[in-house]
Amino acid sequence: MVPEAEFTSYYGRPVLNQPAWKPLNIAGYFFLGGLAGAGSVVAAGAELTGRPVTARALKTSSAVAVAGSAAALIHDLGRPGRFANMLRVFKPTSPMSVGSWLLSAYGPACAVAAACDLTGRLPRVGRAAGAGAALLGPAVAAYTAVLAADTAVPGWHEGYRELPFVFVGSAATAASGMALAMSPTAENGPARSAALAGTALENAATKAMERRLGLVAEVYRSGPGGRWMRAAETLSAAGAAGAALFAGRSRVAAGASGLALVAASACTRLGVFHAGLESSKDPKYTVVPQRERMRRREQDDAAAG
Repeated sequence: MVPEAEFTSYYGRPVLNQPAWKPLNIAGYFFLGGLAGAGSVVAAGAELTGRPVTARALKTSSAVAVAGSAAALIHDLGRPGRFANMLRVFKPTSPMSVGSWLLSAYGPACAVAAACDLTGRLPRVGRAAGAGAALLGPAVAAYTAVLAADTAVPGWHEGYRELPFVFVGSAATAASGMALAMSPTAENGPARSAALAGTALENAATKAMERRLGLVAEVYRSGPGGRWMRAAETLSAAGAAGAALFAGRSRVAAGASGLALVAASACTRLGVFHAGLESSKDPKYTVVPQRERMRRREQDDAAAG
């Protein structure tokens, strides 16, 4: 019997071309977009429930975050004209095209909502803009996960089922943390609940993704990706515990818990980004899953025959 051949690549070189994305640009783009999108949803809820300080703070932070997200993306593209060129057509099958149009619609709505609230002028226009930003916010928070999973990078592509839930949970964690850090204790009840829900969703989706990824999950447990993901887990646990136990009574505890949650979300995005980079370097993360899928298809065909 001839032993099964082991995977190899040409002179040990990676099977895939590594992404040319820069870590701070794209991880920052992921993080700031999630903070902005989820923040608009929390701001709308705060406004509807009579929490004006929280609503104003999150409208402002969302406007600043989406501007930073767009700036990080344009900086990575190299020239502003490249972003404008993506708006020449609308292609529903392209996450980048859909995301570009989302940012172009969401950004102005978010800015108008914040400006009207801060100046006190045109309140009806501000409320309409805030409602529009809240409607677009979940898509802004989630589409970057689809964008990453649409690539051939194993650490991102193989997690296409769970990665949007990881990003949405991370965005909710960041937005609730920002609300805790910037709002008075009398208004932070919903933010505390959102913090617990966001961290629970993020951690549950991350664990489910790691279980399903098999061999590829190594990049989320070791190396740079693993270090960032462990930091995110520690910070989110500390932030959620502080939000649940102390944030309702102490302004200092609320601020510290909020900052820990915001930092946890940033670490998650950096962890996902670096895990993807590491998975593109080693050919085994591309070849072994492909062979496993081929083996399963052959077994299914044989059973059907």
